[in-house]
This record gives sequence, C-alpha cells and structure tokens, in this order.
Amino acid sequence: MAEGLFDKVYNPDVLSCLANLSNDEVFTPPEIVNAMLDMLPQELFKNPDTTFLDPACKTGVFLREIAKRLIKGLAPQFPDLQERIDHIFHKQLFGIAITELTSLLSRRGLYCSKYPNSEFSVSHFSDAEGNIRFKRINHTWKDGRCIFCGASQKEYERGEELETHAYEFIHTVDAEKIFDMKFDVIISNPPYHLSDGGAQASATPIYHLFVNTAKKLNPHFITMILPSRWMTGGKGLDKFRNSMIHDKHIRVLHDFMDSSDCFTGVEIKGGVCYFLWDRDNEDKCDIYRHDKDKTTQSNRYLVEQGDSIFIRYNELIKIKNKVWGKEKVSFSTIVSSMKPYGLRGDVFKNIAKYGLPPLSKTPIAGGYKILGLDGAKRAFRYIPKNYPLPKTDMLNDYKLFVPRNWGAGDLADIPSAIYIASPGELCTETFIQIGPFHSQEEAQNALTYFKTKFFRALVGIRKQDQGASKAVYQFVPMQDFFKPLTDEFLYDKYSLSQEEINFIESMIRPME
Repeated sequence: MAEGLFDKVYNPDVLSCLANLSNDEVFTPPEIVNAMLDMLPQELFKNPDTTFLDPACKTGVFLREIAKRLIKGLAPQFPDLQERIDHIFHKQLFGIAITELTSLLSRRGLYCSKYPNSEFSVSHFSDAEGNIRFKRINHTWKDGRCIFCGASQKEYERGEELETHAYEFIHTVDAEKIFDMKFDVIISNPPYHLSDGGAQASATPIYHLFVNTAKKLNPHFITMILPSRWMTGGKGLDKFRNSMIHDKHIRVLHDFMDSSDCFTGVEIKGGVCYFLWDRDNEDKCDIYRHDKDKTTQSNRYLVEQGDSIFIRYNELIKIKNKVWGKEKVSFSTIVSSMKPYGLRGDVFKNIAKYGLPPLSKTPIAGGYKILGLDGAKRAFRYIPKNYPLPKTDMLNDYKLFVPRNWGAGDLADIPSAIYIASPGELCTETFIQIGPFHSQEEAQNALTYFKTKFFRALVGIRKQDQGASKAVYQFVPMQDFFKPLTDEFLYDKYSLSQEEINFIESMIRPME
C-alpha cells in the first residue's frame, strides 16, 4: 500500500501550482527546492542518522523533496520500503508549520494525509501532528510592538478565529527545546515581513530572524531563500547584513536579480537569493549571479575590505575601486535626507492634519512654490514668505528635486523627470533634494552628471529596489559642476578599461 500511495501522491505539479500564488509567505517551487538541496553534500541523503528541519513549513515541499532523496539513498540500509519510509518520517524529517492551514498542507504533502495517525498516511504516527507541528503562539507586546518580531500590536492582536502570525521558531528564547534535539540541516523559505502599522503598507522584515535563530541551533548546514534586499539596505537589517557579509561560513550564494526567475508571477523588489552555510568550513564564497538568461560565477568574500555592503556585480567592484582610488568626497554629501523641508508626502491632501495653514493652488506674489503630489500627479502649491515651514535650509539656493522612489532596483532603472528648482522653491518628502548650487548653470551641469550612465551604474551598487534615499549615492564621486559632464569624460578621468566601459554601456539605458 505504501509504495503505491507514495508514487501516486508525490506529484510535483500540485506544489508547482501552489508556488505560483502571490503572498507575503511565498510558496517555493520544487525545482528551486531541489537546486537548494543540490548545494548540500549528497552523502547526507545516504546517512540514516541525518536530521532535517524546516522551521517555516507552508506546503511541506522541502521535507517532501528531502524524503524522495532519502528514500533512494537509504535503500541499501533499508531494503524494505515501508521500514525505510517509517525510519525517514519518524527519525529524520521535522517541520514547524507557520499556520494551522499550512500544517495540514505540509502533512498532506509529506505523509499523503493531513492526519498522519489515519489509515491513509504512508507512515503511521500515534498523533495527528506527526513530526510537523503547529502551536498557536501569541506575540509578546511591549510599547505596541512584539519584542520578538516587531509586529504591530494594533495589526496583530487578534481573536482566536484569526492567525496571529507569531511564528514559533522566532518567538522563543529556547528554540532548541521545540523538538529537544539537534539538527544536521535547517532548510526553509521563511516568511519575509509583517505589517508594522506604518503608512503605505509599511512592513518590518522578519526573515533574518529565522536565519539568526537557525545559526543559534548550530546545525551542520543551513540553506534558506530570502529577499536580496538585506545585501545593501532594508529596515532594521544593518546588524544582520554586517553579520552575513562577514560570515565566512557562507560557502555558496545564488543571487537572482529578478525574483520571477525563482517565483513565477511574484515580484519581490531587489530580487531573491539562497545560500549554503557550512558550520565546519570557512573560506571564500562561490557566488552565482543570475541575471535574466545569463549566470556569472565568482569566488570571493561577500564584502570588500572597508565596505559595509555586498556588491552584486563583480564589474562594479572593479569600477568602484578605481574611482575611489582617486576620490575622497561622495556625491551623497550634497543629497538631503528624507523630508528636506519637513513636509510629508500627503501634505497637499491633509494639510490640516499637520496643523499648518492652507496651501494655495495659485501663485502668491513674493511667496514660495512647493513641488509635491496631488493624487498620483505632480503638482505645485503656493505659500507666502511668512508661512511657518518646519525647515528652511537651502530655500534660497538652486537645487535638484529627485523622486525618492524610482525604478525597481536593476541597473537599467531610469528615474522620473528631475526638477531644477530655483530659489524660493521647495518640495515635499516625495522628493529628495540635491544641492546647493550657486547658479542655474551649475544645477543644470549636475543634472547632466545624473544622466550619465557612469553615475547611474555607481548608484546601482547600493540601489536594489525602488527606494533612492541618500544612501544609494554613497559610491558616486563628487565633481565640479562648472561644465557639463559626459560619460566619455568620466570614463577617461577614472581610467576605465574597455571591458568596464562595455559593462556600463550594456547595462544602463540612455536617459533622455
């Protein structure tokens, strides 16, 4: 019975369909699972003592694909198929589901029955969970946030009828006690983020908490698939990024610039990656960059000496080193932080909410002009000179107003129109401000610099999603703006090789 049922139910097409559903908890296609398993030493699947844990089960696909390899690898030790399946499912495979529904999906995917103590399970357990557990956990609130994951109390303090999304693996100080055993391999595609109650669908990353907890359990191997945003940015990820890029136990990294190469129909800004962490080995990392139909391989440490981020393109590392062998001052020194004049992005619509006087839609003689958004369109509002602005820095200078969000993170990104602002013009936080400039001519020359492919290639070192804050300009060198700047001039100034020029020219689209 076990053999026939096993062959019938273990059909990857079902889970391939589930993997195409878009959700914060993205389902993993079987082919990606197997690519991750291929990074592990294959001897693990011939060892009856190897133990595996998925701490964030959704469909059970990781455990299922591991089971298939173990069933084949352990055939010499357990010639009887039922004895082999019983050993694998009872002694080697363990999971923690993220919701009650996914616990049923995972058990159905692994045991061929959502209740492993039923007659339909390919391996019989004495209880309805088997080795895939789900325990409803509550968040631990302090000052409106969960102390474990940072979730908003307003968003996630719920009744019994709704899932709390307080995942057991990261909501305990003693994760090793969940199964009270050691694991050789921890493998997963953890949930990526939770709403933090902020504006415009603001969310707090949580995937790094699964990686950190897995490391604390000290398995032999860890492999997880994550959004790639941790490499250069991400809310609250500075400490995690520093830990990852300096961790020489990360021996393999597959980096996908476009998330749809892993998750069909799902867009994750900045792409995704999966890695192999090896407890007993330290060295350089085998890095595979997957960019559309092209894969580039390198063997290097995840961080260059003196850097604080992972640079995805080898070519950009060489270009950056050439540039900063000659330069000392970053263009970011003339880029504002958020809200250059203290005005929120919705100020045109909700001015009264901020306790400020009304704005005029028509010019006011001798007054100031504000660039912002009216709905989704750029618009201007006008105020008198005595208007109580929160900030007035650079109000009387020339500057550039650049959208704070543009593109999606790849090197071909082009920002929306950049506005040359005159004295007496200001903007809302929809824009960042670049300047000051002493004349309109200098501002125009700075704009020609922004339009060069050289400039935008160096922005691409840090820019991985639509966000374009002050930090993304870190590796762009400062220039004199007494004359227009061209790519040809910049390539020559920094002695770029033809190969480096060809890389920039092929990756960056011309900007009108």
